[in-house]
Amino acid sequence: MVQLAFYGFSALTLVGAIAVLLTRNVLYAAFFLLLTLLGVAALFVLASADFLAIAQIMIYVGGVLVLVIFGVMLTHKTEPIATVNSQTENRIPSLNRVGAGLAGLAVAACLFVALYTLLARASFPLLNEPVGWQSTISTIGRQLMTEYVVPFEIAGILLLAALVGATYLAARGQAANQ
Repeated sequence: MVQLAFYGFSALTLVGAIAVLLTRNVLYAAFFLLLTLLGVAALFVLASADFLAIAQIMIYVGGVLVLVIFGVMLTHKTEPIATVNSQTENRIPSLNRVGAGLAGLAVAACLFVALYTLLARASFPLLNEPVGWQSTISTIGRQLMTEYVVPFEIAGILLLAALVGATYLAARGQAANQ
């Protein structure tokens, strides 16, 4: 049953990613990206990485993807400036398209072969262990508050400084415009 769910979510992720690449509409690409990101989050859940799954949904789906969709919906398409030779400038020779497609296919094939040989030669000792679901949130929280407390606090101070600096720059820009 777990393998069936894995193959289903893998197919959802791959189909969504391929649809993002092949669609010409940016809004449709954003919705296909939603499917891809949700599929990746489901694969994180199947890998017992529940913290990464929640972070994937909250950060990428909840933040980045919503920002992309609002950006697409709030921008308007400008009309192109008409030129004298508009027909010849807008036409791309089909030979260039075929060459670009073959080059992209060659790069993809090389990457596939390289990754396949890497995975075929790799040893995965965790595959022989029984599957058991265990929450990683308590482990991450314990390590953040014991071993990694100093880097965690430094990152918090840096983010606070960046937020204060961005607020100062935005307020100074608004005061100059008035």
